[in-house]
Amino acid sequence: MKSNKNIVILGAGESGVGAAYLALQQGYNVFVSDFGAIADSYKQQLIDWNIRFEENKHTEEEILKAVEVIKSPGIPEKAPVIKKIREKNIPVISEIEFAGRYTDAKIIGITGSNGKTTTTSLTYHILKSAGLDVGLAGNIGKSFAYQVATEKFDIYVLELSSFMLDDMYQFKSHIAVLLNITPDHLDRYEYKLENYAASKFRVTQNQTADDYFIYCADDPETIKGMAERSFVAQQLPFSIQKKIEPGAYLENDNIVINTHQQHFQMSITELALQGKHNVYNSMASGIVAKVLELRNPVIRESMGNFKSIEHRLESVGKISGISFINDSKATNVNSTWYALESMTSDVILILGGVDKGNDYSMLKSLVKQKVKAIVCLGKDNKRIHDAFEDVVEVIVNTYSAQEAAQVAYHLATKGDTVLLSPACASFDLFKNYEDRGRQFKQAVKEL
Repeated sequence: MKSNKNIVILGAGESGVGAAYLALQQGYNVFVSDFGAIADSYKQQLIDWNIRFEENKHTEEEILKAVEVIKSPGIPEKAPVIKKIREKNIPVISEIEFAGRYTDAKIIGITGSNGKTTTTSLTYHILKSAGLDVGLAGNIGKSFAYQVATEKFDIYVLELSSFMLDDMYQFKSHIAVLLNITPDHLDRYEYKLENYAASKFRVTQNQTADDYFIYCADDPETIKGMAERSFVAQQLPFSIQKKIEPGAYLENDNIVINTHQQHFQMSITELALQGKHNVYNSMASGIVAKVLELRNPVIRESMGNFKSIEHRLESVGKISGISFINDSKATNVNSTWYALESMTSDVILILGGVDKGNDYSMLKSLVKQKVKAIVCLGKDNKRIHDAFEDVVEVIVNTYSAQEAAQVAYHLATKGDTVLLSPACASFDLFKNYEDRGRQFKQAVKEL
């Protein structure tokens, strides 16, 4: 079934190449365009599938022939090619929106400024351990579109970023999870928190009374946003500050979850993921599991044996009594706040990178309490110096992961922790946060 319908895919990363394959399978005339270079592995896939593509440019006459454009989440609205597409009123959608049309699987959509990847991975781990036929996609793993084209899962657990949600319209999460809303990526939202919050709330769009909305009752921005909107889905909040039913709460260091006729309890000391923010993440995943009526022993076991994800408070090892922790995934101030909050020793903090309009003031009191020295890892560290010079005596600039690890090691003494938790994006010195984390781990090995 070859259709004459032209579909154009902008960006040839994981999501773009997956969308291209699904579009081809659905009989579209597919063209992939990337303004940068396409990675060899993705290029080879496009060649194998006989899909036309271009790199290092956008050929406008080709792109503007599309009936629909699927764009990579990383391309901002202000990109010239997007403006041209908008002028011609060609619909722009995300890969998730596109793939959602071709599956009738149950969708669990998870978003939030912090904790998304952990909660998505933990939820997937619980469901998979319970024997469900489940796929993991979105901001994580193989692209959703590629899985829809090649697998037939009953359920998908999707990590959804605000950028993905911006281009989703008909898509529906049967179970929507909103973990928190804190300032992040404000450069893409006219520096207005309410614009960013509106993106996050799109996770609940198109939900019906048969669906579920799971959210944090302790998060002020979420509560504020909820007051301005109405929801038809069944609400299941979670809190560590007050007792909530139905929903989840903390009682004598036990997580208690009550959904309709379903009850679960577990001591927080048994959780694989420790720290206050992980109690929230575990509650959210636990509510999803109870909505799906999974058995308590399975949930308890999965929450107890879950292995933390790479680059998120990942222990790298100890050298002369100094612990090294890789939290390269902390690309905003809030993530770094959580990391510092969970530290029990003195810290040498490695900070810096591409600053997305960060407000460092919320870190000040924790830095004052716990941080002996700051090692900057970035091209421009002026704002970090300005923010912390009155609370930390030693602030040093470094320009590679190796140099940062060495300097931090020399500043630390036995019993201290060297924490890479940059609070910034990584694109000034590294390919991405994974590259930054791996280079740091390699540098620690070489000390």
